[in-house]
Amino acid sequence: MGVLLVSKPYMERRSFATARKVWPDVEILCASEPLEFDDYLTFIGDEKLVLDMLVGDLQRVVEYPKRGFAVEQEVPEGVHAAYESLVRDGFTSRLINP
Repeated sequence: MGVLLVSKPYMERRSFATARKVWPDVEILCASEPLEFDDYLTFIGDEKLVLDMLVGDLQRVVEYPKRGFAVEQEVPEGVHAAYESLVRDGFTSRLINP
């Protein structure tokens, strides 16, 4: 049995990790509209909102396994550093309380 998850491009990792936690023995395939970052920014029309969403989603990739909601995934050091920089710069409206 398999599951096809369709999400926003930036949510694929979190969707996969959550599905893997819920269905550890199911084949999971993630898909999203093939959309360049600049095109997504234009579509949404609010750069701060997009960065807030990306920062919030990465926080969930890191935090949800600690809460039992998803499987753990490796996040590269450079990605962590970029996340911390964006949080310091105020892209925090989509963060959950740690």
